[in-house]
Amino acid sequence: MNLKKNLFVLFTFFITINGCAQSESEISVRDLKEKIKADTNLVILDVRTPQELEGELGKIDGVINIPVQELESRIHALDQYKEKEIAVICRSGNRSGRAVRILQPLGFNAYNVLGGMIQWRKEFNKNTE
Repeated sequence: MNLKKNLFVLFTFFITINGCAQSESEISVRDLKEKIKADTNLVILDVRTPQELEGELGKIDGVINIPVQELESRIHALDQYKEKEIAVICRSGNRSGRAVRILQPLGFNAYNVLGGMIQWRKEFNKNTE
């Protein structure tokens, strides 16, 4: 009985730790900013609506805008970026996560920007960087 309890506790611990770890298909806004400064092989895909890009959170200079609702039908617009890293951003990180799950199986090297533009604005306190 004690062995089962210990195994359960150990299993729960590993599941919790795994759930808290940053996935290799995610990137923080700080890491994204560093990549923007250093990496010419980076593309930023913003999957918010055009209206959201013009809203209070603003946008990062040079983004490609394809709303997540249109991503599958417009996927060929990204074919030229298959050899590049694609940082995918939205308002909070939910839609960009969905977009990454669409892009990766198609061979794109895509990363979800954790916290999205809300976190970008919080970290850097500006509309654009």
